[in-house]
Amino acid sequence: MLGGMSLNKARCGFTGVTSCAEPRIGSGRTAIPENGCPSNRCRWGLIATILLAATLGSLDSRGAERVRAGSVQTSVVRIYSTIRQPDTYKPWLRQTPTEITGSGVVIDGKRILTCAHVVNYASQVKVQADQSSERVSATVQAIAPGIDLAILTLEDNSFFDSHPPLARSARLPDTRDTVMAYGYPQGGNTLSITKGIISRIEFATYSGGVGGLRIQIDAAINPGNSGGPAVVADKMIGLAFRYMGGAQSIGYIIPCEEIELFLQDIADGHYDGKPLMLDSCQGTANPAMRSYLKLDKSVQGVVVTKPHLSDAAYPLKENDMITRIGSTPLDNEGMIQADGNLRLFFKYMIQKIARNGTVPLTVIRDGRRMEIELPVQSTYPLAIPDLKGAYPSYFVCGPLVFSGATLQYVGGFMMGQAGGTRMAMLMATGNPMVKRLGDPAAFEGEQLVVVATLFPHKLTAGYGNPTFEVVKSLNGINIRSLGHLVEALRDLREEFVIIELDSNSREHLVFPRKEMLAATEDILTDNSIRSQGSPDMLAIWNRQRSQ
Repeated sequence: MLGGMSLNKARCGFTGVTSCAEPRIGSGRTAIPENGCPSNRCRWGLIATILLAATLGSLDSRGAERVRAGSVQTSVVRIYSTIRQPDTYKPWLRQTPTEITGSGVVIDGKRILTCAHVVNYASQVKVQADQSSERVSATVQAIAPGIDLAILTLEDNSFFDSHPPLARSARLPDTRDTVMAYGYPQGGNTLSITKGIISRIEFATYSGGVGGLRIQIDAAINPGNSGGPAVVADKMIGLAFRYMGGAQSIGYIIPCEEIELFLQDIADGHYDGKPLMLDSCQGTANPAMRSYLKLDKSVQGVVVTKPHLSDAAYPLKENDMITRIGSTPLDNEGMIQADGNLRLFFKYMIQKIARNGTVPLTVIRDGRRMEIELPVQSTYPLAIPDLKGAYPSYFVCGPLVFSGATLQYVGGFMMGQAGGTRMAMLMATGNPMVKRLGDPAAFEGEQLVVVATLFPHKLTAGYGNPTFEVVKSLNGINIRSLGHLVEALRDLREEFVIIELDSNSREHLVFPRKEMLAATEDILTDNSIRSQGSPDMLAIWNRQRSQ
């Protein structure tokens, strides 16, 4: 992801030749001598006229390009964000504020469109127009981290009187179209405009299991370009959001088709998310695979290796062959032919044809063709989920701080020089955070619970450091989520709190319950922790104990 230049006037001259008549430019035609003289001098004069007209035409084209650039740049803004990322290892804290900059573009409805990662976790956002010294306060109205889009509104709507919305293209561009990338990348403070071509258009994974169209361009984009528009002719075709490090001239933009889906979704004031198919499939190009499945040569499609659900009512079964999505046929690699001669992965069609939470599929099961309606949903429940812009939940009990395992938590201990060593250690001990990474939740509401922090205290004498360990059970109760752990601690009546960790070591942590509870307040005070838990966990802790 991306974080957060003159034209020379050309002249034409022609000397040493006398024409029969003065050529006239601007009448829409070239003047011919009255006597129609076909002499060499006349021919040279005509050649000069043609060359001059061609040159002036070229200047007109460049002039039009400058006019378009001027109209676009009034709609492009620089965004200043003060970001406070969560601290997943001290979940009661937020990291030190960081100042980042990105780009944005004015769209209809007196709004500014930008990338989610430019304003995610922002405590303050300001917007500055090109050639202006004023920074206007902005509010994040809607955000979709999965597809990396966000909408800002301004406190002062008079800003939009002189900064009109940039028109969006209603169609995908063609490969080899000339594209201009606008934004505020690193290396300077004024608006940057780079030029390139559309290299390819694909259906790809963004983040958190969310897929969408992605356009690759070779116009230079760098940190700070995120949220700036990419323009073909005089219309926006997408938003810059990422470049490929270690490669040359490979940048990516979110096309307007994805932007329109996002804007339609948030029209009711809430972002629901894109419909997702959660079943696992594989291609059928391998001859042995086709023979095993008893597939006729004329049959093309993908085979279902693991349905999302295994209950009898679920319409898709293992070894079903998906041959069509809607009326569109699949090939043996799961690709379809889309509009504009694009070959895209078949899941692209889900966002186009999903209705009322289902997508029509044609499948072959045990040699019989069937039409089914497959349920799709807007969330992909993972055993180790993405925070999606939220701050982590936590709960402090005695010397232990518990939290939920998230992609950000796992990603943090994989970073740095010691990241590989930590991963090897967790793999060796069979830590579920390694084994379950990328797995769907085994049941609704499943959440791996980790020991985020261990505070030094006399109660922990003789124990190793359980940080990064997953809690398996509390006094013999298998823990399903952080909320379930807090509930179990709340309702506990036994003399000891017995915590079993889910690793090969099978270590148990045993604490006297009353002493553990009594120590909590002192530990909070000593470590300047304002609250024993996040609001959601405190709500569970303070409920009346079950009878």
